[in-house]
Amino acid sequence: MSNADYIALALFIVLWALYSWFSAGSGGKYLPRQSLNRVMAERRRNWIYNSLSRDLKMIDTQILAGLQNGTAFFASTSILAIGGCFALLGATDQVEAVFRDLAIASYGGRTSFELKVAGLTVIFGYAFFKFGWSYRLFNYCTILFGALPMMHETNGNREAAERAADQVIRMNTIAASHFNSGLRAFFLSIGYLGWFAGPYMFMAMTIVVIVALTRRQYFSEARQAVMEDGQS
Repeated sequence: MSNADYIALALFIVLWALYSWFSAGSGGKYLPRQSLNRVMAERRRNWIYNSLSRDLKMIDTQILAGLQNGTAFFASTSILAIGGCFALLGATDQVEAVFRDLAIASYGGRTSFELKVAGLTVIFGYAFFKFGWSYRLFNYCTILFGALPMMHETNGNREAAERAADQVIRMNTIAASHFNSGLRAFFLSIGYLGWFAGPYMFMAMTIVVIVALTRRQYFSEARQAVMEDGQS
């Protein structure tokens, strides 16, 4: 691989790490605006505390089931994507013939192609582990939610009820964090695909994906919709 390839790969890793640090990690405290992920973490807290005021929690369990089912879907999709990467490795000769005829693609040889596919496999493998763990944590969250006290118990000992609710909130937030990490890997895999067309396309697509994700987290209508009145 050329020096441009190594620079493009380094840029991809650095931008991924920085975006994750600012949008979901401790780096967010240095920004003047909260990310959509952080805002929704507060809404999760409001939801769980609100559930303490009612005994009938069918709606809450439906929400938890929806979160878990969505995670299961993406975990299954990750497995399919990994299988597709292995199939691509098995068809290297055919792909090599195609890339040699493409004017926009920079073909660096068989070894370079296989390394790029291996990297793509690693990304989808990382996403699978994130989704798989998130699925498990949402399962634990459901169990913790089922242990929340009834209204008369909550009224009798509000402090204990809120401690139980805080456990549910914490577990749900951690599960959501792993789910978001898996989704982030999926989105950034689109930028990674640019590497097959050359290092400069790799850098350009990575920047485009990061800009799109940043806009959604900090400047989107979805973020504004869940902000409190008067907040930016």
